Amino acid sequence: MRSMTGYGSGKVEKNGWEVTVDLKTVNHRFLDLSLRLPRNIAFLEQTVREEIGRQIKRGHVDVFLTVTRPTGSASQVDCDPELALLYSQAAAQISAKADVPNDLTTSRLMKMEGVVTLTEAEMDEDAVIAACKEATDAAAAQVTQMRDREGVHLKGDLKTHLDAAAVLRDKICERAPMVVDEYREKLENRLKQLKADGVEPQRLAQEVAIIADRCAIDEELSRLESHIRQMNRYLEATGEIGKKMDFLIQEMNREANTIGSKASDAVIAQHVVDLKSEIEKMREQIQNVE
Repeated sequence: MRSMTGYGSGKVEKNGWEVTVDLKTVNHRFLDLSLRLPRNIAFLEQTVREEIGRQIKRGHVDVFLTVTRPTGSASQVDCDPELALLYSQAAAQISAKADVPNDLTTSRLMKMEGVVTLTEAEMDEDAVIAACKEATDAAAAQVTQMRDREGVHLKGDLKTHLDAAAVLRDKICERAPMVVDEYREKLENRLKQLKADGVEPQRLAQEVAIIADRCAIDEELSRLESHIRQMNRYLEATGEIGKKMDFLIQEMNREANTIGSKASDAVIAQHVVDLKSEIEKMREQIQNVE
């Protein structure tokens, strides 16, 4: 069993380019990648999606990716001295004509349009793609390891609640036959209090049979037992089992509701309330199972 909550990071440097990939995952019905890349590295999107998809099958994944050039500058600075000279001469002429100080400095001159230009160095896409693959694989591997560890705790918690549900189901099984017997006894006592003479045993048995049929929950209890066994098998399974477990927990809740509506008994009603509480706790946890 694997959780859908995890975090992982990978950093790889190749041919002077460094790629860092951070992944954060939470629960989701399907595999949903949130990836926004700057235009200059948009070509990496397909690579990232493919590498994540190989290791992560379900969950919302936030992807944070950066590409840097740690060794040397990734940009080239060019200057135009002749244009700078023209700016300087113009400043001198204005100063002389207007009789104002010439405060043109080198730093101000460099800010003049066209004097200094910044050119981005050409990116080695093959090297960046290779580094991106390795970094994404490393990050996804860390995510998977964390999700596996979280899955162990998730499994233990689900097992605790599932065992509690099984105990409550057994208590309902023990109580169910007593409901009809108690109804028969109450009916007989009521008839005695009313001094109803001549009540036919056949008529009494028929009335009791009607009530027994109305509150019969054998089928629901049998299906609930089957669902609990299946859920135990899922706890030991691998792969994408979250959707199956989610469907099964809905069926368990359906059986619990039916039992509560059919068995008009205070003791069973309390067991059903406790049972539904355990089922709801499992349902919340199952939302995070891959």
